Amino acid sequence: MSIDKTSTPPKDEAVENPEAAAGADVAVDPRLLVREQGFAGYLTEFKRKMKAGDLGSLPVVVGLIVIWIIFQSLNSNFLTAGNLSDISVAMVGTGMIAVGIVFVLLLGEIDLSVGSVSGVAGATFAVLNITHGMNEVLALVLAVLTGTVAGAVHGFFFARIGVPAFAVTLAGLLFWQGFMLQILGSNGTINLDDGIVTNLTSYYFTDVAAAYGLAIVAVAGYFLTAYLGNRRREAVGIPSRPLSDIVVRTALLAVVSFAVAIVYNQYKGLPLAVVIFLAVLVISDFVLRRTAYGRKIFALGGSVEASRRAGINVEMVRISVFAIAGTFAAIGGLFVASKIASANQGAGTGEFLMNVIAAAVIGGTSLFGGRGRTWDALLGVLVIVSIQYGLALEGVGAPVQYMITGGVLLATVVIDAVTRKTQKTAGRA
Repeated sequence: MSIDKTSTPPKDEAVENPEAAAGADVAVDPRLLVREQGFAGYLTEFKRKMKAGDLGSLPVVVGLIVIWIIFQSLNSNFLTAGNLSDISVAMVGTGMIAVGIVFVLLLGEIDLSVGSVSGVAGATFAVLNITHGMNEVLALVLAVLTGTVAGAVHGFFFARIGVPAFAVTLAGLLFWQGFMLQILGSNGTINLDDGIVTNLTSYYFTDVAAAYGLAIVAVAGYFLTAYLGNRRREAVGIPSRPLSDIVVRTALLAVVSFAVAIVYNQYKGLPLAVVIFLAVLVISDFVLRRTAYGRKIFALGGSVEASRRAGINVEMVRISVFAIAGTFAAIGGLFVASKIASANQGAGTGEFLMNVIAAAVIGGTSLFGGRGRTWDALLGVLVIVSIQYGLALEGVGAPVQYMITGGVLLATVVIDAVTRKTQKTAGRA
């Protein structure tokens, strides 16, 4: 099957702007470039992406490396196994909520209630399990469902009634915060007993085989997914990556995965919290990129009217997305409660909400909708928590931490806006 790399408009068709058309960057499938040009194809595609403003996760990865280098130069304890392991566990609560925010941002909307909803989930679990003696598993399920219902309520007012998401979730922020204070009572703090929730962040797989085994599963899973995906593409005659390209990518993933495994095994072992977080990222990424439901979310982020004309049930997708955000907020709230082994009045308040939203945006999810991945939550929260831990090691106070995090967020939003403008100029948005 031959595939034309360029297309020429019919002679009888008029070109409105011949200068722009002559200078337009013709997009070529990167798989074809790599197959035909090898390493030169990578350079060609990289230059095209730079010109079109399509940088992907590269700025975040480079920024994270720079942050680690700076803090390591300031304090040799930053890149120790213990500190890196603590960072990875501390990021899970915020990261879980950020995954839900990614879903909402893909619609081009915002959810300001997730911090309060996360606090309600932790408080609900504590009240049901500790105060009223309910079975721990049942209390956990009801706490998560609390978040689901809260999110669905917000989605209903937004999708069915037509109230702006900003206003609905701002009201939700206040309502759920008051609800949390009400159910916690005058004491304001309920300590958790040792059990399922507390073990979420305190349990480690101490056997070295656990970390190495997870690395092997991740590498093998990626290779098989990429290889079988290529086979399916070749079977229907569409561009696919050469086997050498898959091998190189798999090798890079193997280096990172086994390096992380070595770090974990030098400390307490593989954290259960990280395993759960990675599983959530894999599943949510599959839902967004490999299912019809995920494609509907991206379609809505691109154009609501076009989606409606294509037969997508806009209201139900919107309600379900806010319900997903509420669910992840509740799950994240349980991880936060697990980290401090209690539910208290300060949960989900202060800078917590801003850190959650910042994590999704810093990771690469666009505020304008239609572009992002759940893996962005991992990158973004790594940046934020790394900054927090690095500054804490230097004894820097909270005010400076806020200013630095705000500066990083502003820089990210500026890059997002400039990227979007560049893509429009290149005819890609």
